[in-house]
Amino acid sequence: MYRALVAILLLTGAPASAQDYPVRAVRIITGGVGTFHDIVTRQLAARLSERWGQPVVVENQPAAALTIGTAMAARAAPDGYTLVMSDRSALAVAPHLYPSVPYDPARDFAPISLVALAPTVLVANPSVPADTLSEFLAYAKKQPLAVQFATAGPGTNNHIAMELLKHATGIRAEAIHYKGGGASSLAILGGEVPVGFALVPSVLPQVRAGKLKAYAVSGRKRFAGAPEIPTAAEAGFPGFELEFWIGMLAPAGTPSAIVARLNRDIGEVLQSPRMRETLLAQGAEAAHGTPDEFAAFIGSESTRMKRLIDLTGMKAN
Repeated sequence: MYRALVAILLLTGAPASAQDYPVRAVRIITGGVGTFHDIVTRQLAARLSERWGQPVVVENQPAAALTIGTAMAARAAPDGYTLVMSDRSALAVAPHLYPSVPYDPARDFAPISLVALAPTVLVANPSVPADTLSEFLAYAKKQPLAVQFATAGPGTNNHIAMELLKHATGIRAEAIHYKGGGASSLAILGGEVPVGFALVPSVLPQVRAGKLKAYAVSGRKRFAGAPEIPTAAEAGFPGFELEFWIGMLAPAGTPSAIVARLNRDIGEVLQSPRMRETLLAQGAEAAHGTPDEFAAFIGSESTRMKRLIDLTGMKAN
């Protein structure tokens, strides 16, 4: 009798718990202050806080790749009150690039939803004697030494993008790693390193001012905020597609009803005009889907990145 009563209470209590969620502050771990992750997460957190009537606190963990914050989330209590806004670098690249990482993306998380997709753009210092992607590749192939390119750190999106371009075109290029996208863009702007990939909004003012050259975006289509920049396919290299992405996850074991509630609420926020404008300003588009779709997406990205790392011999340093 007692066990039956407990079972009934647990069954009837589970939906109510998810329905009432959250009853206290929710923490979202993400990347460094001022980064793409941070800006999008704070906007999303503000909208969720309005909906829930509870604080949604953004906790920044500055790291070139979001492995530190992602590991923290993996160890958190699976109650829906600690989430992480992570990305390709932490979930699909780091496990193959480093000897070990303190989490297993497939085992340690309950994926909630993909949140945003953003193309990067290949930019160059004006001193580079090439005005188009084809001209740059021809120039790079003539150099006696490998062309240096700036990255935001090993395994980050702009590192992956250049390694993919190297593999697709046969150019020689050497990665010069910086601590974050801002530092790598400044290195290109100052002529310390001639080229590199960057998120479109972070370099667009310099491109339009003539302080940087923009060769191509890495997305499937032109970015709406900078329609004058062609895609790599339009520049003569079809198949070169690599969009930066971020998504929300909870620790493994988080109740499925809470994951479903989070997925629904995040999806509704992403569909709002205000959030779409925020994402566009950051060079991104909303990319909401089901938890199962996000889990499958992470798996396919992991397979794709492992193949690229194996093909290119990409190193962590």
